[in-house]
Amino acid sequence: MYEDRIERAKENFMSGYNCSQSVTAAFADLLGMDTELALRASSSFGAGIGRMRLTCGAACGLFMLAGLLTGCTDPTDRIGKGRNYAIVQQLAEKFREKMGSTTCREILGLRKDAPTPPMPDERTAEYYRKRPCVRTVETAAQIFAEFLSEYNLSAANSTNNTEHKL
Repeated sequence: MYEDRIERAKENFMSGYNCSQSVTAAFADLLGMDTELALRASSSFGAGIGRMRLTCGAACGLFMLAGLLTGCTDPTDRIGKGRNYAIVQQLAEKFREKMGSTTCREILGLRKDAPTPPMPDERTAEYYRKRPCVRTVETAAQIFAEFLSEYNLSAANSTNNTEHKL
């Protein structure tokens, strides 16, 4: 149902956007966020958050989208926060099952002490060939597409979609 969004995420990455931007921008308009704002909001999460190789940027984009869809805006709503966190944890587990980790450094096979300079690598054919990042982007987009389909079905079949489970 959302195959075009998954392809858009991959195309975003192949055109030079970082992994987080690629995923977030592919779906943001469906969730009421314009593309430019999505690109800006997700720009710091690429390459494992600011190229520090921490949480994978594609996973961060996935989590950002989950927040746009199910996030809590009342600072006193512990139940709402907990529901959103539960969804993020479920999405993270699905990502981990498919990619082996949610950590950029581990997905890339980098040593723990590998340097993390802020300047991104130049996007060349070799860059794309040696990195699994387009697959992480595709995986995050697929997981969100599945979640979105299930979420919409759950909302259509229930008056209380806050009980949603993956």
